[in-house]
Amino acid sequence: MSTGGKSISKYFVWILLALLIVGLAGFGATNLSGTVRTVGSVGDTEITTSEYFRALQNRLQSLSQQSGDAVTLQEAQARGIPEQVLSQLVVNAALQEESSRMGISVGDAQVAAQLRQVPSFQGPDGQFDRDAYAFALDQAGLSTSEFEENIRADAASSILQGAVLAGLTLPDSYVNTLLDYAGETRAFTWAEVPQAELDIGVAEPSEEELRAWYDENIDRFTIPRTRAITYVWLTPDMIVDSVEVPEDALRDAYEEQEDRFNMPERRLVERLVFSNEEAAQEAAQRIADGEDFETLVEERGLQLADTDLGDVSRDDLGEAGEAVFSLPVGEVAQAPSNLGPALFRVNAVLPATETPFEEAVDDLRGTLALDRARRVIETQAESLNDELAAGATLEELADQTDLRIDQIDWTGRNDSGIAGYPAFREAAQAVAEGDYPDIEPLGDGGVFALRLDEIREAQPQPFEEVEAEVREGWEAEQRVNALVEEGDRLANELSEGRTFAALDLDPREESGLTRNANREGLPNALVSAAFEMQAGETRALPGQDGALVIRLDEVTSADRDSEQNTQLAQLLRDRAANDVANDLYRALANDIQSRTSVQIDQQAINAVHTQLQ
Repeated sequence: MSTGGKSISKYFVWILLALLIVGLAGFGATNLSGTVRTVGSVGDTEITTSEYFRALQNRLQSLSQQSGDAVTLQEAQARGIPEQVLSQLVVNAALQEESSRMGISVGDAQVAAQLRQVPSFQGPDGQFDRDAYAFALDQAGLSTSEFEENIRADAASSILQGAVLAGLTLPDSYVNTLLDYAGETRAFTWAEVPQAELDIGVAEPSEEELRAWYDENIDRFTIPRTRAITYVWLTPDMIVDSVEVPEDALRDAYEEQEDRFNMPERRLVERLVFSNEEAAQEAAQRIADGEDFETLVEERGLQLADTDLGDVSRDDLGEAGEAVFSLPVGEVAQAPSNLGPALFRVNAVLPATETPFEEAVDDLRGTLALDRARRVIETQAESLNDELAAGATLEELADQTDLRIDQIDWTGRNDSGIAGYPAFREAAQAVAEGDYPDIEPLGDGGVFALRLDEIREAQPQPFEEVEAEVREGWEAEQRVNALVEEGDRLANELSEGRTFAALDLDPREESGLTRNANREGLPNALVSAAFEMQAGETRALPGQDGALVIRLDEVTSADRDSEQNTQLAQLLRDRAANDVANDLYRALANDIQSRTSVQIDQQAINAVHTQLQ
């Protein structure tokens, strides 16, 4: 079965550009040689080693651009990136396999038409250039027949996807239900139950009561699953004091940063530009007659921020420099500017600063020493890795080098010390027992290596070790329960018509609150309770350290016709439709794979990884 260009153009152009601009031309002439051609297959559709290589290399490049640092294959493996790339290729192959089985294809004319639209394949005259086309494919390590078959297959799978997702709409009742839920608001009055006038006597608990409370709240006394990790690390700060910086390097740095250490007099200046000299002179006369500079700015439809030049030197102002720098603070002068005649007002004078080399040395030495420390660590990293590969332990490295050794009980909640580094956090979460330590970058010029010593499963702390905490928690709960009981009494009186003031409560009123309202000083429990209550209902709630009383005053339905809710409705409609589309897409891919044999060659994948290292 064949189909024309209109039904696939939207999908096809993006696929083609992605293949050409990112997947192919972006990395030059890269190809894999040898007898292994594929890393896997879905039915009769193969996933070639070149496809996997380019897709993984492309992803590494993208991650490096996002982070600003080169992402190595080892770092990507720790984050599961190769598996994600391979999974996407399997899905693509499954769609190509299904479209081939169904006989979906595009003709040569359509492929040629799309190729002619790609700028990379065009000559100086804007027309398709076969030599440019051949050169681009040669750089990517592809033949024309191989490339055209690839884009033909991608186009066919796009048609299949489009057929599944075409015409996908959701009923208005679905969107309206979401809108009513999200847009409904509550108004209520609440107060804290006063503790001062309530005699809260907490009896001495028995051991049985404490143990029962301990069992009921065992999660509070459970140590999470813990990874016992030994690690070594070295950062520039650790060795900066031992790094020598020659005086000639300090003087070179001082000369390079001359403008920072020796700054001329500057002024904080505002400038209002006029279209001609007459208008500028008229404005200057109005200032001389007592008019405010701010009034002139407002008349032009501007704000003072629009006229602010910040701190400027005499040279920055060009022809106006002499006039402006002779003004006292607060005065206005007319002078030419690079944008035309203007009024300048001086707001402050910043005196010239001069820092001699001798006074700048400490600042310069700190910066240069840190930079040299980073380079020292960088040059040591490879030899440190070699020693680990040769069988050296972390303890031995710490004894023989500047590396510092320490241990950490890693739960995933740690955030101090080395646990504050994302690179360490990822490695600590991914390391398995038996993994050999590797020197890895911390991101600030430092390095680290770690070893998993043992994994301790989640376990409760013995009652005897936490008895004091248990007692404190039990007593706090008894006090809150007593306050909530008092709150129930007050809520009943409110429901019978008494006022907050009559009950010696300090009422606070809230209105227009949606379900996700988050106001400073407003306990979240109040909002949740308000959306469970009926208008006029009262209720007592436990607070963080006491109790609260709430009366629901009003329920307001969502205004579907308001501008805000109209926009929200469209957002909900688009988001829900996109979620359904994604579910359908995944269901299609999973169905195809369940009916088709999927083969993965791990040795071929390892060979590709070797090429990328």
